Amino acid sequence: MSMPAEFHEIAKRVNNWGRWGSDDEIGTLNLITDEVVREAAATVRTGRRVPLALPLKEDGVQTGMIPGRVNPLHAMVQINQELFGPGTVACSDDAVTMGLQAATHWDALTHVSHSGKIYNGRPATTVTAHGGAEFSGIDKPRHIVSRGILLDVARALGKDRLDGGHTVTPEDLEAAEELAGTKVRAGDIVLVRTGQMQLYLAGDKHAYAFPSPGLSVRTPEWFHARDVAAVANDTLTFEIFPPEIEDLWLPVHALDLVEMGMLQGQNWNLEELSTACGELSRHTFLLSAMPEPFVGATGTPVAPVAIL
Repeated sequence: MSMPAEFHEIAKRVNNWGRWGSDDEIGTLNLITDEVVREAAATVRTGRRVPLALPLKEDGVQTGMIPGRVNPLHAMVQINQELFGPGTVACSDDAVTMGLQAATHWDALTHVSHSGKIYNGRPATTVTAHGGAEFSGIDKPRHIVSRGILLDVARALGKDRLDGGHTVTPEDLEAAEELAGTKVRAGDIVLVRTGQMQLYLAGDKHAYAFPSPGLSVRTPEWFHARDVAAVANDTLTFEIFPPEIEDLWLPVHALDLVEMGMLQGQNWNLEELSTACGELSRHTFLLSAMPEPFVGATGTPVAPVAIL
């Protein structure tokens, strides 16, 4: 099924191809300037640090719904082995097999394509089985540090957790922005809390996965208008699932990653952050969310930390 006219109309309005040059591979991360980072550092007042990543473990969020995206399989490859002879220092080493997008992660701009294209108009065929992503792999953004802002949509709507069928709209984002008492600005990394993570933390990963609240196809224009650098949330699919438009799967992915060149993050645990922001009565902070530089990868695990 080809993308409907509605999708292509939105795509034209949010398209950033060529905005930072024909050779650009990092998209909206260009908006995180030195000045943005200096201002982000100034948000640190208490030094309180809030981790936002899920533990990497075999019984993780993946249910088998996405082929090949396996939870981390951890194995010891040596245990107290005296490599240099008896009585020498003994070493223990580990190995892990996992889907790079299995737990808390960033999607690279190459994670999806549509109409045969990836970000900046490059052919989708530049992603290959042996080389991975020739352009815009997750190794290209070498650092991701900026001002983070929590848009706590669930709290703004008077709920602890949004219903599984709730589509997060621009109006919801504005309600959360009002709750935050500040405006989203250029270079910000926006974290959207739905409360869906509570289901996984309670031990029900199937309910966490489906049905899931998530972002509407209308939200990319909202982020584009504000020059947001990246967006992450606390769901498995990022956007509303099942989709709001029948048979139109992952349109928000296509608009954010392909058209806008904006990184997406999923499976971020925003529960402790929501509590901290409520206690301190502020929703902005310094956010460090460094990608692991897997060359040519279309995603990466990340262990983000919010510093308030």
